[in-house]
Amino acid sequence: MRHRILPPLGALLALAALPAAAGGDPVSAFAQRWLVQQYSAPGSRVVAQATPVDPRLALADCRGMMAASLPPNLPPRPRMSVQVRCTVGTGWSVRIPVSLQIFREVLVTDRPLQRGDGIQPGDVRTESRDITRLGYGYIDSLDQVAGRTLARPLPPGSVLTPSALGGRDMVRAGDHVAVVADLGGIEVRAGGIALGSGDNGARLQVRNESSGRVIDAMVRGPGEVLALP
Repeated sequence: MRHRILPPLGALLALAALPAAAGGDPVSAFAQRWLVQQYSAPGSRVVAQATPVDPRLALADCRGMMAASLPPNLPPRPRMSVQVRCTVGTGWSVRIPVSLQIFREVLVTDRPLQRGDGIQPGDVRTESRDITRLGYGYIDSLDQVAGRTLARPLPPGSVLTPSALGGRDMVRAGDHVAVVADLGGIEVRAGGIALGSGDNGARLQVRNESSGRVIDAMVRGPGEVLALP
């Protein structure tokens, strides 16, 4: 299932250092080029357009290397803000607004589909869509819907999303599940009883088998849930 796409961890840590573009506005050109590189992947077409730097900022020439970064865990959006830093001399830091489009082939319904219908090859087609505007995620392969049925009706031309699918619950009410909690980067596991059913990404409640406490959790695999804050 595709819910969202994140840039590589290395990019988020701002370890990019590329020579500034010659001529024009080298800072915005750098931010634009850097953002395209973060989201470029086979099967994708990335389009970006950076806003020129306000000349009133009077940024000093960065004759060395510039570095760029995005906030961690930020999904791609139509409008991004790239932080660019000059790493030489007195240095400076500025945020550059960049419009972003990422076009990928996604599955779109080819005819009206009803709740409970299974997805067959003749029911969908592929279309190139800007996934930065698909906030509910998307599906790009029929393999991802094998054995699934629709949770709600869909008209023709609808992008197939993970939330539109039901069936094939990875966790069912009454199942014994592994509850995983992330404590400062350390995973702690405990046993629990699911109080609801759901597929990957679904939210439900789980009762801790030791304490009896009921917590909110998210299904992240067969028989496994992630404790939510």
